[in-house]
Amino acid sequence: MAAFHFELVSPEKHLFSGEVESVVAPGADGQFTVLKDHAPVMTTLKAGVVTVAGGDGKVEKLFVRGGFADVNASGFTILAEQAIPLSEVDIAKVDADIRNAREDFSDAKSDDARLAASDKLSQLQELRAAIGA
Repeated sequence: MAAFHFELVSPEKHLFSGEVESVVAPGADGQFTVLKDHAPVMTTLKAGVVTVAGGDGKVEKLFVRGGFADVNASGFTILAEQAIPLSEVDIAKVDADIRNAREDFSDAKSDDARLAASDKLSQLQELRAAIGA
């Protein structure tokens, strides 16, 4: 398979930069796969796993919490709101965060607070599911 350039950046750090054979990303309208010479596209991302396959057969999985994806002639770039390699996720902390988010949702006094708590809970549950997969 032919390689192309891929970068994944979050506000905290530059998580990935290199030549890859394919990337699967969680688009707002569903997962999509990018290969070399993909048609140009820009889309938003939802919380989910980005799977990066290199030419050496190595596969890296990173969890993103939203962001933007841009495919153009020079490659594929993801600007993530937040991102972390799945290998670095602390399962006990995620489980505790889920419990706290459930409490925040139950304690929410306004629709805006309930919506924010619901979004956070959904993202954490998506992360937990990705770890278990």
